[in-house]
Amino acid sequence: MQAPFLFAYWCVLIAALMPLALAAYAKFAGAEKMPPEDNARPREWLAQTEGGQKRAHWAQLNALEAFPPFAAAVIIAGLTGASAVAVNILALLFIVFRIAYSVCYIRNLAAARSMIWGCAMLCVVLLFVVAALA
Repeated sequence: MQAPFLFAYWCVLIAALMPLALAAYAKFAGAEKMPPEDNARPREWLAQTEGGQKRAHWAQLNALEAFPPFAAAVIIAGLTGASAVAVNILALLFIVFRIAYSVCYIRNLAAARSMIWGCAMLCVVLLFVVAALA
C-alpha cells in the first residue's frame, strides 16, 4: 500500500460503511412508532416505513450506487501515481458531501440534496481526471 494515498483509502472504507450506517438509521430511527418485527423479511418491512426512515433507506440505496465509481476512482488515481494531495482532498470532500447528502435526504431537503449529490459526483469525476493527467 502506498502511504501517500492512505488517507484516501480510509475514505473508501468509510464510503463502504455508509450504507450500513444508513440502514441502521432506517431500521431503528422510528422504532418507537414501527419497531422492526424480525429480520426475516427486512425489505418488506422497510417498504412500509415512512418519513425519515424511508428516506434513510433510499439514501442507503444511493450510497450503494455511489460507492463503486468512487472506489474505482481512488484506486485508479493511486495506481497512476496521481497527486496524493489532490486525491486525498477529493476523497475527503466526497465523504463530506455524501454525509451532507444523507442528512439532507433524511430531512427531506430535496434541492440541497440534489446540489450536494452533484458536488460529490464532481469529486469522482475529478479523481478520474487527476488520474488521467498523472
